[in-house]
Amino acid sequence: MSSTYANITSSSLPQDYALLSQYATARKARDPESFREPGRGRRDELDSDIESDDGDLDSDVHGDRTRSPHITHGLSRRSSFPGHPNRPQKPTMAPSSPVTLRNEDKTDLPSETTPLLNPLVPRIQEEVESPTPNGSSHPPRHMYLEEGKILVKYTLPVLGSHLLEYSLLVATVISIGHISTTALAAATLGTMTAGVSGFSIIQGFAGALDTLLPSAWTSEDPRLVGVWTQRMCVVQAVLMIPIAAVWYKSESILLSLKQDPEVARLAALFLRWMLMALPAYSFNTISRRYFQSQGLMDVPTRILIVIAPINVLLNYLLVWGPDALRLGYIGAPIATAISMNLISIASLIYGIFFVPSTAWHPFSMRIFANLGVVVRLGLAGTVQVASEWWSWELVGLAASFLGPKALATQSVLLTSASTLYQAPYALSIAVSVRIGNLLGEQNARRAKVASRMSLVVAFIFASINTTILLTFRNKWGYLFNDDEEVIKMVAVIMPLVGLFQVFDGLAGCSGGILRAVGKQYIGALLNLTYVSMSIPTPARSSATAYYVIGIPFGVWLAFKGGLALAGLWIGLTVSLVYCAVIGVYVCLRTEWVHEVQKVLDRLAKDRKAPVELEA
Repeated sequence: MSSTYANITSSSLPQDYALLSQYATARKARDPESFREPGRGRRDELDSDIESDDGDLDSDVHGDRTRSPHITHGLSRRSSFPGHPNRPQKPTMAPSSPVTLRNEDKTDLPSETTPLLNPLVPRIQEEVESPTPNGSSHPPRHMYLEEGKILVKYTLPVLGSHLLEYSLLVATVISIGHISTTALAAATLGTMTAGVSGFSIIQGFAGALDTLLPSAWTSEDPRLVGVWTQRMCVVQAVLMIPIAAVWYKSESILLSLKQDPEVARLAALFLRWMLMALPAYSFNTISRRYFQSQGLMDVPTRILIVIAPINVLLNYLLVWGPDALRLGYIGAPIATAISMNLISIASLIYGIFFVPSTAWHPFSMRIFANLGVVVRLGLAGTVQVASEWWSWELVGLAASFLGPKALATQSVLLTSASTLYQAPYALSIAVSVRIGNLLGEQNARRAKVASRMSLVVAFIFASINTTILLTFRNKWGYLFNDDEEVIKMVAVIMPLVGLFQVFDGLAGCSGGILRAVGKQYIGALLNLTYVSMSIPTPARSSATAYYVIGIPFGVWLAFKGGLALAGLWIGLTVSLVYCAVIGVYVCLRTEWVHEVQKVLDRLAKDRKAPVELEA
């Protein structure tokens, strides 16, 4: 699904810049031989008259607390209170009674004297969730507006952190791009190899935390956030061993793939120095989710605001600086590695000294329990991320066979689409956190409202992106290139890219919702093979998004249908329509009371972990 698309941008967008730079260099020199071709290759609708005695959902005195009739008063529930949205509260009282599951027994439902709040549980404090007079419930339209405001508030800092993180790799490729065409091609090949063989896998596994952490934070035991974070660190530590081996031996691998020997040698050199960044990159993907699950959405942004300028300075000093510091080509990956490690150090300092330890759990043997949950969700997320990541590399490779001008145009279009997609992707992360928190609160009603409102916000974001592209399509190419033929090709294909944005945004947002409820496998199946049999019958299909529908159809249109680059984008758009329609359908049909129960079952299972041995 396109929820993963922004993950590709961290490796593929510098690659697009490199392709543009190579094309410009080749055209300026009027020497076609100098142009290289690096491969880039719920069942029921939410009615406006929902009452507190609804058969499926029961509202509490605040009007938006919901629970399944299967859940008894032994389960503490909580509400959100006004206050700073990014300041979790420390626990002040002992924990409440353990989870108790009963059959449908109306006598076990909470009464007016049943305690509704567990003072131990941390709160994601939202000003819009204040109680209404006389305990009356919010009309649904107010809930939608409230959730819309919350989602936008969560999205903005996430968007800022993604753009700043993206700048780290852009600075690296820009600095190398002025050394030589060969160096630029090698950096392009190196970043592509790092993305395909390493970063996509790490990002995919880290996506499991989008399911596990937010609901753990608002559960009765918020320290499970720390437990699941430690478990992911264990899993990713094991993952880094084969990734590091591939990067270290990458020269022989690239040569076996018929790459230019000098380019392969320099790309392997790039990857060996990037090994210093691999542990930090992995840790950063985990720490970001650790903070965001607690509502601390702006922590990664604050850190990157400081580190991003340092990265630019390091790139200049190590690549082009004074003789005492200048390292040339290897200075760029070293600068990136230093910057990523600085982010890790800053995250540790911030987490230890500036964030309450409510979510942290002391190191113990408990971290080795239930690792299968992490692996299962991580594998599904990896298939989802990697399948799309690799598909874009294949599309770039197909575009290279259409000639230098088509490849340059593809770079302009993909760079533009990737950059504009950052807002919908940030929204997908925001909705994952929000829905996860609500599920942990056992607030099925608001989770349903949040999921639907997020789709509306995603459509608005995508519509804005489409309007920008269509309004400036005749001049857009000048931002990247001055070749009139390339600019005309960009203008012709831009309406397709605009349409692509709408379905890409919806698919990305639905992917965030699916991650929140632990259904990464649906996104993976949509990208790879066919829709899972667990999807409701009307949504089943034997078709596939990228590898059976999008890419083959696009290639056929491009080379057999005579549509050239436009054909590739038609194929991509068709695949996104497929992903968006199925993904949105699954989200709209989600049974949220059942999802709350799944969270409670997972928490209950975790309580059966081995006796802790404090480190």
